[in-house]
Amino acid sequence: MNRTGYPRLREKALRASREAGTPSFYIHHKNELDLSLSSYAASSVIRKCKTYLDDSKLHPAHGVYHCEKVALEAGAILQVEGSAMGLDAAMIDELMLCAQIAGLLHDIKRREENHTLAGSKEASAILRDFPIKEHYKRYIVAAIRNHEAFREVLGSENESARLVSDSLYDADKFRWGPDNFTVTLWLIIESTGIPLEKLHDSFTEKMEGIKMIKKTFRTKTGQKYGPEFIDKGIMIGDEIYREIQYGLGK
Repeated sequence: MNRTGYPRLREKALRASREAGTPSFYIHHKNELDLSLSSYAASSVIRKCKTYLDDSKLHPAHGVYHCEKVALEAGAILQVEGSAMGLDAAMIDELMLCAQIAGLLHDIKRREENHTLAGSKEASAILRDFPIKEHYKRYIVAAIRNHEAFREVLGSENESARLVSDSLYDADKFRWGPDNFTVTLWLIIESTGIPLEKLHDSFTEKMEGIKMIKKTFRTKTGQKYGPEFIDKGIMIGDEIYREIQYGLGK
């Protein structure tokens, strides 16, 4: 099997994803996801924010699709967590918008080595003339600065800021589950042209890194549902790896 075998390998991944089933988060929190989507679609602030996203300038595997999905799920996580904290509906709506903006902008500098720091600076500049309160701008910038895995978790100025930050982190790390093997992997292959042999050689190491994410989720919602995302992703990844080995005669 060479690069011409990638379409078949991708179909194998999609089939394995269907067999793995829908992550429980999407079933148990459909209402929050629907509300996040409707709020997102109606927001003039979100529309303005989206004008700063351009797939041609973003990392191929962390483009507009990725950023929007993170934004919507961060909004849903924040609703669940905010309700559990006893926040009123108006506050939840305001913080949900912060989480969604953070989701849209979190990978705006993904191509750079220290993309969280560079991204937080870029977000700060973008938000300068946005019609939102200054402390909310700080929450968004801090969340972007704090969304990298396996790094020191930076302190937040208050519980609301932490809620925005943690909701962004967990929504971003949900992408390390099935999405990693049904979307992200193929965008990387398409953009880099990586040979199958090289993909094989690095696959198990990457899989170990994904497994480590299971213990890093920050919100109670992330800790409840995140490991299932990762487990389903690993199931799909294992199927892909077996198919690669078979194709290479390993």
